[in-house]
Amino acid sequence: MTPSLPPTGLDIRALASELGGTGAPLRWEELDWLSVSSTVEHHRAAIIPIGAIEQHGPHLPMNVDTEIDAALTDCVSAITGIPVVPPVSIGVSGSHGDFPGTLTLRPETLIAVMHDLTDSLYASGVRQFIFISGHIWNNGALDVSIEKLRTRYDDVRARSIGYVTMYPGPEVDGRVQFGRGLMHANFFETSVMLHLRPDLVRMDKAISHADVDSFWDYRMDQVSESGVWGNEVEAANAEHGRAEFDRCVERTSRALAAAVREQEPQRTR
Repeated sequence: MTPSLPPTGLDIRALASELGGTGAPLRWEELDWLSVSSTVEHHRAAIIPIGAIEQHGPHLPMNVDTEIDAALTDCVSAITGIPVVPPVSIGVSGSHGDFPGTLTLRPETLIAVMHDLTDSLYASGVRQFIFISGHIWNNGALDVSIEKLRTRYDDVRARSIGYVTMYPGPEVDGRVQFGRGLMHANFFETSVMLHLRPDLVRMDKAISHADVDSFWDYRMDQVSESGVWGNEVEAANAEHGRAEFDRCVERTSRALAAAVREQEPQRTR
């Protein structure tokens, strides 16, 4: 039975024909052990999604970051042929403070999880590691994990990106002017969830929160009584969500298809 894909307006099969995939996601957990060597041999690469389980205001579920990230990485795997491992669903979310329901790892814990996970993949022959995160506050721990990984082994290539990294930030229509990482449960995320999982969105409870300029990073419970950071959330819609999701998928797929074939630099010493 062919694994199903999230809804998308992209021609996945045409992109897969161009970029090396089969049109179906290559999920690590669905392989048998006899297939691992031949699967890994093709690119010697793996995608590791990292999400979060944290409050997303009164109108969205707590799995937004994991849901979007897992949907995107499934599509990218289908297009590129790079295997994708099961998502690391709980991330570094302590900065949400006292909102109930949020699950969090300490940064040190996520670093340890990524260490063990990448060692397991290395033992199976993976030498190109792509972390794709759906939650910005994972970045510090993931950057440390990449640094540890690429200095632990001489024969690996590794990078950590977000699912929107492959196109410029100003192109992301989040209706947030300020706030950097505080952008949360906003027009962008709500629209993408209306596209992917409308059954989990309660637009009757949608609330906006005007963003303000600030030098400092704050916990979400220090700056928002609703857990939302962003304007015009009530205007979110599935059509916009599909356009943003599809752009994330195509840009990331093209970048990774080129990355796994990138020629390594000549060593000078």
